[in-house]
Amino acid sequence: MTQAGTVLLIGGSGFVGSAVAARLVADGWRVRVATRRVANARHLMPLPTLDVVEANVHDDAALHALTAGVDAVVSLVGVLHSPPGTPYGPAFARAHVDLPTRLAAACQRAAVRRIVHISALGADVNGPSEYQRSKAAGEAAIRNARPELAWTVLRPSVIFGRGDSFLNLFAALARLTPILPLGGAATRFQPVWVEDVARVVAESLHRAEAIGQRYTLAGPKVYTLADLVRYAGALGGRTPTVVPVSEGVAMLQARLLELAPNPMMSRDNVRSMRVDNVCDGPPLPFGLTPTPLETVAPGYLRQPLRRRLLESRRRTPIGGPK
Repeated sequence: MTQAGTVLLIGGSGFVGSAVAARLVADGWRVRVATRRVANARHLMPLPTLDVVEANVHDDAALHALTAGVDAVVSLVGVLHSPPGTPYGPAFARAHVDLPTRLAAACQRAAVRRIVHISALGADVNGPSEYQRSKAAGEAAIRNARPELAWTVLRPSVIFGRGDSFLNLFAALARLTPILPLGGAATRFQPVWVEDVARVVAESLHRAEAIGQRYTLAGPKVYTLADLVRYAGALGGRTPTVVPVSEGVAMLQARLLELAPNPMMSRDNVRSMRVDNVCDGPPLPFGLTPTPLETVAPGYLRQPLRRRLLESRRRTPIGGPK
């Protein structure tokens, strides 16, 4: 295949970034993956036209060096938790707002004309959660870089796939307890397969009509959170009894979970679930057909629990309940 050019992946060693990297290599791109530690991207090193660069992407000098000589950038960095703040906490500000702002400036200095930025379905400057508000601010930082920077913003719903920390988490919890108290049980989600996200990223990079557009990315079917918990548990070997709880109770649960080093849930996550995470138009752009959850999830959720947990820990997500 003819070489498409060089693309820089910021956040390319994680769950979604790994799928994007493999797709771009298959499409003929030379891929440069920036990561805090080379070991985080060791699973990508066998890809033939991929280079791993250890760098602090929050440093302007490092971004300047990373963007030198590239034709396009894909921005994938995201975090799920932050100490609280107004309008959003410091971790959200650093990853979702400051980094896109610095990245856009670095692209302009290096004469990089093209960027695809992964945001989140539900991003809203007036959203109920700090996560949603910070994601909206990050989108604005990318859009405000025009006309020098030709941007595309992608807004995925919760992302599933082998190694995810969403459905795998529910399957693991169902094995631990037959009864799961659940906040936001009726909140609706439209999960999208990680390979479909990667496909849209690749398509966006070479389609002129994608420039200046925001696209939502979702699957073909809408589920409540309770539906997803029961489905993941059943595939993992035990269908839990889901007990919906009020937001007040969910906030108390989340406050306790926040004390853990790597919390599964936060109060900000609970606030995110005040709004449904579904699209109001085509689930994927460019006429692409989304992949049903039921054709993919059984292939990895029916694996032994130990193997699922190892895969989910190997990579980190950019998404989650939004």
